[in-house]
Amino acid sequence: MAKVSGAISIIPIRSIPEIEPGDDLVKTVLGALIENGLSLEYGDILVFAQKIISKAEGRIVRLDDVKPSPFALTLSREVSKEPRLVEVILSETTKIIKMDQRKPEKGRLIVETRGGVISANAGVDASNVSGGDSVTLLPLDSDLSADKLAEGFKTVTGGDVAVIITDTVGRPWREGLVDIAIGCSGIRPLKDYRGREDSKGLLLSATVMAVADEIASAAGLVMEKADSVPVVIVRGYGFEKGGGGARDLIRNPEDDLFR
Repeated sequence: MAKVSGAISIIPIRSIPEIEPGDDLVKTVLGALIENGLSLEYGDILVFAQKIISKAEGRIVRLDDVKPSPFALTLSREVSKEPRLVEVILSETTKIIKMDQRKPEKGRLIVETRGGVISANAGVDASNVSGGDSVTLLPLDSDLSADKLAEGFKTVTGGDVAVIITDTVGRPWREGLVDIAIGCSGIRPLKDYRGREDSKGLLLSATVMAVADEIASAAGLVMEKADSVPVVIVRGYGFEKGGGGARDLIRNPEDDLFR
C-alpha cells in the first residue's frame, strides 16, 4: 500500500501542449513536470483525461471520410443527430441500451462500447478536436493504454506510479456529469470491505468501494476542459497496488438493473 500523508493533494500539470497522433505522452508529461517545477513521488497516481490518450493513439475520425449506412440514416432521424456521427457511434458500439427520443434536440444513444463501458454516444466526442470536423473515439483498450503509460514512466524514471484514464459520463437518477475511470494500472480499482467490522462492530456484507472512480471524480475537479489541464497528480492516497483494471468496475449484465 502506498504511504498515506494525512492529506490528499490534487496537483494540476499545466503547460501540456496540444497532442498529436504518435506523440510520446510519457516524454510530454515529464517535460511539463520540469516546466512546472514538479517531480513524481512514490505513491503518486497520474490521472489522464481520455481525450489526450485518444489523440496520441490516433483515435480520431474525420467526419468527411464517413459514409453513413442505411441503419445510421434511419437512426439519425429518430435521435436528431448527424448521420455521419451516428455511423461513428455505431462503429464503436456492441449493443444499444436505450435511445432518448423524448427531446429531439437532445437525442442520445446510450450504448455499450467495445470496451464494455456504458455511455452516451459511445464516448464519441467532437469537443477540443478540430472545430467539429473530426471526432475522437475512446481508446481501443484503456487498461492496456494505462499499462503502457505506467511501464513507460517506470522505464524512464525508475519509479512506480499508478495510472488512471478518465472519461466524463452521466448517471442514472442523477443530474450532471462526473469523471469515471475507464482504464487503470498499478492500482486496485475496487476496495472490498466485506467481512470487516464497522466502527460499531457490525459485520460489513456489501461494501465495495469504487476507489478508481472516486479518484477520477476528484481529479475532475481540476481537469476542467476550459482550463487545459488534461493530466493531474493525485498524491497522498494510500491505495492498494496490483491487479485488475477498470474493467473490474463494469457490473455483470446479470446483476445490472438498468440493462
